Formats: sequence, structure tokens, C-alpha cells
Amino acid sequence: MGISDKAGKMTSYRWLICFMLFFATTVNYMDRQVLSLTWKDFIAPEFHWTNNDYGKITSTFSIFYAIAMLFAGRFVDWMDTKKGYLWSIGIWSVGACLHAFCGIATSGIATGTWIFNFAGAKAALALMDNISKIVTVSVSLFIFARLVLAIGEAGNFPAAIKATAEYFPRKDRAFATSLFNAGATVGALIAPVTIPAIAVKFGWEMAFIFIGALGFIWMGIWVFVYKKPERNKHVNEAELNYILQDSEADKAAGVGDTAVRDAKKISLWKCLSFKQTWAFAFGKFMTDGVWWFFLFWIPAYLSSVYGLTSDMPKAQMLIFVLYAITLLSIVGGYLPSIFVRKLGINPYEAKMRAMLIFAFVPLLVLFAQPLGHISVWIPVVLIGLAGAAHQSWSANIFSTVGDMFPKSAIATVTGIGGMAGGVGSFIINRVSGALFDHAAAVNMKFMGFRGIESGYFIIFCVCGVAYIIGWVVMKLLVPKYKPIEV
Repeated sequence: MGISDKAGKMTSYRWLICFMLFFATTVNYMDRQVLSLTWKDFIAPEFHWTNNDYGKITSTFSIFYAIAMLFAGRFVDWMDTKKGYLWSIGIWSVGACLHAFCGIATSGIATGTWIFNFAGAKAALALMDNISKIVTVSVSLFIFARLVLAIGEAGNFPAAIKATAEYFPRKDRAFATSLFNAGATVGALIAPVTIPAIAVKFGWEMAFIFIGALGFIWMGIWVFVYKKPERNKHVNEAELNYILQDSEADKAAGVGDTAVRDAKKISLWKCLSFKQTWAFAFGKFMTDGVWWFFLFWIPAYLSSVYGLTSDMPKAQMLIFVLYAITLLSIVGGYLPSIFVRKLGINPYEAKMRAMLIFAFVPLLVLFAQPLGHISVWIPVVLIGLAGAAHQSWSANIFSTVGDMFPKSAIATVTGIGGMAGGVGSFIINRVSGALFDHAAAVNMKFMGFRGIESGYFIIFCVCGVAYIIGWVVMKLLVPKYKPIEV
């Protein structure tokens, strides 16, 4: 038994673990946001990028992330939660900082003269006439930096979901997941009011370095904080019994001994043989790209459609409000617990019912462009509500993995789903960049919209219907709760 009072009051160490997962996810999304908040107004003028160039970088990141997720989940299951998470955040923090040195490297490669300071590299590039070479070299270097970032960031959710399964019973996992997953929103919320300010005062390079350094701080804390609950002196007997309560419920349901089930290893190929894996993967494939599109393109959307650059106070306020709205997702994570308590249904069925509700909310983005001429605040609010629905959906779909799979396979299956989500994200980001440039170049007309606005309307329509399609297919594959037996 660990630390406990004489009355046997349950300790709450599991919430400290949840906070650490929240902290890591916040840093994860801040690192991911630095490029989207600096490319249009700070980086593109220096390297002469177009929307298509940026689309190549973001879509390539998505495919790197997708492939890395498949192996990251397996790696986390192999290394286990503590070491797997340390490796993950260490790699992505290095990758985040690497972006800052792409200007120096571009200058050295393109001009043949190496200047090892940011200002000197900028001056050398400004004097160079071969624009195409600058574009080619800089895009390639940023893609490499995104590769390192993607390899590390791919481990965040497999490790976080595994840690949640280790520290929370099934009935609390969706809520715990929604809390740590709110870090994605908070990261996106903090980013627009800090990153452009850093870029203006210190240069866009220091924005990558400052934000990237946060990951190393997290690592220093995680080393001392995380241990398995049964070996953690800060988790008393009452809290441990609460965490492990599913064991008795599984025995009563005829599933068998949870501890024995959780200890069994499942190969990657075996995981791919289950319909539950494919249901999770398809749900991620259809919906992850929507969130990443909002994350990567909304600053550019405000700039291209409304002329609001990321260093303008109004643009920063709009993005801040947008992501503030997405914090409503915390309520979405608690909704399945209400269904379990009020309706007496199992946690998986409760999560699927909640996800059906959330699947209809993104339809609001269909009205973002038609009503956007009234005020820029209308699309921002509608996209914010869609973002809240996505994060609620995400918290619940992640926690379904822990409901159906033994703990030894949770990170692996999460990685498989993450790979599918990354593929979906690659497709939407690659198509978006090419579509926006084409729409602007030919002044494309679609449903009453012209130019780049028509391109955004098309992508918003895709985003709006993605969740309903995802939910229907998931329900067809796994109509009822059925835990994996191995």
C-alpha cells in the first residue's frame, strides 16, 4: 500500500497522470501549430512558397505521421508506457527545433556559402536570383524537419491512451481522455497569441526553438512521476482497487481474468484480423483529416479570404475564440458516463451513442462560407463548434480501444488507427493545397463562390459529412460491444 490516510480515503494520483498527458498533448499541438502560424506571413516571403508548397509540406507530414503511427504504437507496447513516451517526446522536440535551422541550411545549400546565424542567412537568400532553387531546397529541408517531428509525435496518443487504460477504469476513460485531449485545444489556443508574437520579436526561427524546448521540460518531470499504479507508492489500496475494478466485472461477464488477458501479447498482424481494429481505423481515417485541416489551414483561410494576417490582433483573437469554443469537448467526454449511469448500458454502447450526436455537429461548417459574408465571426464560431465535436468524437473513439483490447495491444491498435487517420490527413491537406492554388489561378466558380473561396467551400463540405459516414461504417463493423479474447 502506498500513501494513505487512516480512514482509507482514496488517493487521486491518477489525475496527476492525466495532467501530465494533458501537458504533453498541449506541447504536441503547439509544436505542430508553429508552422501554420508562421508560414504565410513570415516564412513564405523568405522562401517564396505558394499554397501548393505549403500543402506539400503539411500533407507529407501527415503521411510520415501515418506510417510512423503504425510503428510507434508497437514501439510503445514494446518499451512500455514510461520509456516509450520519453522517446516519443524527445524525438519530436528535436524535430521541432530543427525547423529553426532550415533557413541557414537553405542559404548554405543554395548559395554555397554557409552563414551560421539567422539574420545573415536571410540576407544571403534575399540577394539570390534563383527563386526555384530556394523553393526546392527550403521545402525539402522543412519536409525533413517534419519527418523527425512526425516520428516523435506519432507516439503521443498511443502512449497517452495506454497510460489512461493503466490508470482509469473503463467507465472513466472517455472523460479522462477528453481531459488530456483538451491539450490539443489548449495548445491550439495558446499558439496564436504567443507564436506570432515570438516571431515578430525574435524571428520565426526562435518560435520553433522556444516551443520545442517545452518538450524537454516535460521529460524531466515524467521521469519522476510515472510508474505503474500497482508499483506506485503514491497510489493507495483504495485508489488501486478503483482503477482495477473492471477485473471483477469482466469475470462476471464471462470475459475471464483481466490480468491474464492484459498480459497476453498480440502481434500486429493478429490485431489487423479483428473487425474492432478496422472499425477504429476507419473512424480515424474519415475524421482525423478534418481536425488537421482546421489546424493547418484556418490561419491561411483568414489571411486569404478575409485579409487577416496571423500577426494582426483581430486574427489572433478569432483563432483564440475558435479554439476556446472547442474546449466544450470536455463535456463530450463526460456524456458517455451519464449514459452508463442513467441508461445502464455498457461503456462501448454509451460512447457510440455519444459519437452519433457529435457526428451531426460538423454539418454546421456547410454554412461557414454561405454566411461568411455577413461577418468573419460566423465561420469562426461554426468551425469552433465543429472542432469541439471532433475533439469529443476523438476522446470517445480513442477510449473504445481500451474497452475492447487487452492493455498489451492498446498502443498497437491506437497506432494502426492513427496511421489510418494520418492517411486521411495526407489526402485532405494535399488536395487542399492544390485545389486552393487552382481555384485562385483560374478564378474557379462553384455554388456561387469564386476563386479560393470556392475551394474552401468544397473542403468544408467534405469536412461536414465525414463523421456521419465514419460512424455508420463503424457501427456496421461492430454493432455490439465485443471484447477481444486471445
